[in-house]
Amino acid sequence: MDMRSNNHQQQQQQVLDGSDIVELVENEKVFDKFVEHKFQQLDQDEDGELSVTELQPAVADIGAILGLPTQGTSSDSDHIYSEVLNEFTHGSQEKVSKTGFKEVLSDILLGMAAGLKRDPIVILRMDGEDLSEFIRSPGYESEIVSVYFSEIPSCEEASSLRDCIVKALQSLSVDHGMPPSNDPWVMSNIIEPIVDSCLDEEDKKEKSVSQERFLEAFKRVVERVAQRLNEQPVIVAHSENTFDGSGIKRLLSNKFEFDKALNVALELIPKDRHGKVSKEYLRAVLDTVAPSATLPPIGAVSQMDDMIMEALKMVNGDDGKLVKEEEFKKTMAEILGSIMLQLEGCPISVSSNSVVHEPLTSSTFLPPPPTETAEPSI
Repeated sequence: MDMRSNNHQQQQQQVLDGSDIVELVENEKVFDKFVEHKFQQLDQDEDGELSVTELQPAVADIGAILGLPTQGTSSDSDHIYSEVLNEFTHGSQEKVSKTGFKEVLSDILLGMAAGLKRDPIVILRMDGEDLSEFIRSPGYESEIVSVYFSEIPSCEEASSLRDCIVKALQSLSVDHGMPPSNDPWVMSNIIEPIVDSCLDEEDKKEKSVSQERFLEAFKRVVERVAQRLNEQPVIVAHSENTFDGSGIKRLLSNKFEFDKALNVALELIPKDRHGKVSKEYLRAVLDTVAPSATLPPIGAVSQMDDMIMEALKMVNGDDGKLVKEEEFKKTMAEILGSIMLQLEGCPISVSSNSVVHEPLTSSTFLPPPPTETAEPSI
């Protein structure tokens, strides 16, 4: 894209780095209003306490911000959801008071702020201008021709023109000015209606689509998408992160911090009467230590999960053997060292794009900058 397009893209970006959350939590008066608003929203029976059932929406929102799949789809991520709930209930309480809710929510929000400081979220306002620039650019046609032959090899044989165009739209990214097509909302509210409106019934069913026919129809659809975005811009939250092992290296090189992180994690793990720990808890402790090693939660990144499983197998982490605490810590160091070496040789880059369906000031756990007169919004 040219300089003008880059300047426009920069003007349409907002970076969430956690500073607004820290400011909110540290402003006691405004944070009290924020907690009051959220508590009343969750307290469906209005008894002044939150039950486990009433806490579930808050737990689900927190999981979504952590990038976890929905509850019930992964045993690893379900474990994290359970841990978040245990933070509120302390593992045994059936009801949570407003004071207890405030204390835990404060800790969780500050944890999120720390995560955003490390891995900021960029908010993109997609208004069709970048997509229009792409359509007018000299390289547009050659890039789409490349898509035609590489991404849609069956277009000249079995697929309909409609299917070919939808697949081609899915190959465009936010860098082109296209909202993420893997978001169901984008597919059902932008892509499918526009493709259907630009093609008549015969066009939709047309087979053996020639390159020229495809290019003509595709450009018409993309121009209409750009127009739709100009009329109704879409907000997209974009994040990028690369796991290269450097966070693990820093943690392992600082024995004091490493021991401190492990001791905190081990406090939550049951031990036998001799103080021994089962190796079956290696994964749970690794998940607790993950933020200190700049690693994602287990269940959040499939490539990382595969790497962790390989490291656990290397130390027979699933044999359930009882070991002394020092041996457990040594094994944890071996696991982290193995993951570090794998990441140094083959870093894992993760990016995500999700459509924000509400104004930023009403996002669930990303509140607006606090002011003395601001109404809590969650």
